[in-house]
Amino acid sequence: MNYWLMKSEPDVYSIADLRRDKFSIWDGVRNYQARNFMRQMSLGDLVFFYHSNTKIPGIVGLARVVETGIADPTQFDVNSEYYDAKSQLDAPRWQTVKVEFVEEFTKLISLDELKAKFTADEILVVRKGNRLSVMPVSESAAQKIFKVR
Repeated sequence: MNYWLMKSEPDVYSIADLRRDKFSIWDGVRNYQARNFMRQMSLGDLVFFYHSNTKIPGIVGLARVVETGIADPTQFDVNSEYYDAKSQLDAPRWQTVKVEFVEEFTKLISLDELKAKFTADEILVVRKGNRLSVMPVSESAAQKIFKVR
């Protein structure tokens, strides 16, 4: 099993939204490195759900990958901000995964707390200037997160 961190702005899609919906595809990712990370995901991988662009950013819960290799439907929707005119139905440029809600943490693990406990080699979100919305988390960092949640 691998571990990942996926960022979402809580006013766009929050852990509460995922809890309510039970499942969601992770659409709208338009960074090649983040897309490539999603291509590496496997069924059963665990995802730390991170609220970004908020007063106190941080990890707020846990999700599980339940489907991989999904063509992101927003790339074909001309009314979507994520529309990609270069993407073709028979050769989509953007893939995504489907995740299911697992758990909302009782307390947020803030970015400041993550920076105090982890190196950028363990969890990329602590690297200054990191803007990726999807990134891997090392096994050791995942275990530490589970202990502090």
